[in-house]
Amino acid sequence: ARAFRRLEAKTQVFTRRYSDHFRNRLTHTLEVAQISRTIAGALGLDADLCEALALVHDIGHPPFGHAGEDKLNELMRARGDQFDHNLHALRIVERFEQRYAAFPGLNLTFEVREGIIKHSRDYAANDHPELADYRLAERPPLEAQLIDLADEIAYNSADLDDGYEAKLLERKAMAAEVPLYAGLADEVARLYPQATPKLQFNEVLKRIINHLTTDLIEHTRKTLAEKGIDSVEAVRLAPARLVAFSPEGTAANRALKQFLWQRLYSQPQINEERERAVKVLEELFELYLARPDRLPPQYFEQTKTIPVHRVACDYIAGMTDTYIFRVHQEALALKASL
Repeated sequence: ARAFRRLEAKTQVFTRRYSDHFRNRLTHTLEVAQISRTIAGALGLDADLCEALALVHDIGHPPFGHAGEDKLNELMRARGDQFDHNLHALRIVERFEQRYAAFPGLNLTFEVREGIIKHSRDYAANDHPELADYRLAERPPLEAQLIDLADEIAYNSADLDDGYEAKLLERKAMAAEVPLYAGLADEVARLYPQATPKLQFNEVLKRIINHLTTDLIEHTRKTLAEKGIDSVEAVRLAPARLVAFSPEGTAANRALKQFLWQRLYSQPQINEERERAVKVLEELFELYLARPDRLPPQYFEQTKTIPVHRVACDYIAGMTDTYIFRVHQEALALKASL
């Protein structure tokens, strides 16, 4: 799918202005797929379904990461609508991707499409009548449930790695504020006292991923046994999600997330980049609302039957970071010439 290939040019945390080595949405997606297959294999689940869900779980993200999603949602809510990357992903695979003559979309199985919308949150049927076919009152299969937590393991460890590589995070602060890191760092220092700081850090990072993955597998296996879950229907009818970290794993993961929010995501460099990006997105959105004829022909044609704000949102959401900057510059140049 073209939308999948475009993930390579969409921001995870750092833009390419910093380095070519930092994660983007595509490399992150591949890491989630790897972790999810490991968990699926250990729990006896459908690893192919897990991999498919992992590969598609971020396909609906707009440019500029969560900042772009928040801004698009703000702009849409001001017009009585919304933007949700899971719902957008479903539209991509069911309608927007036109690759075959035999059917619209990508012809994915029900379980993959269901997992796209239900892997990370629950939707109320009253709020989303368009999702009536997706058994919203029931829990998703275990394969979908584990994707959200595999996603957390992947991006928390990756952001720690990229933040350290960018020299925005220090090992001393990690050891002081992240208990899981501190304990594993002591172990690594004993095993590899002569290793460079970077190699020691990499060893700790590997152990963090392994620790959280193992905790998730063992606690979920225990939960399934205690509750007597022995079928997909039993999973669907369970009162709550069944894939989870243990209380200790949850606390360790929460401490890591809090550290990243306080020490990395709020860095001035990151905030400045984020503010610049969402300003570009907002200006382009407002331009298309004022001048729908500036949309590409196939999108402009849609405005005859679909509200222009929805068409503009769908078009912008499909852009990469690099493409939206180019389109924005072209729009400014054209405006200046008028």
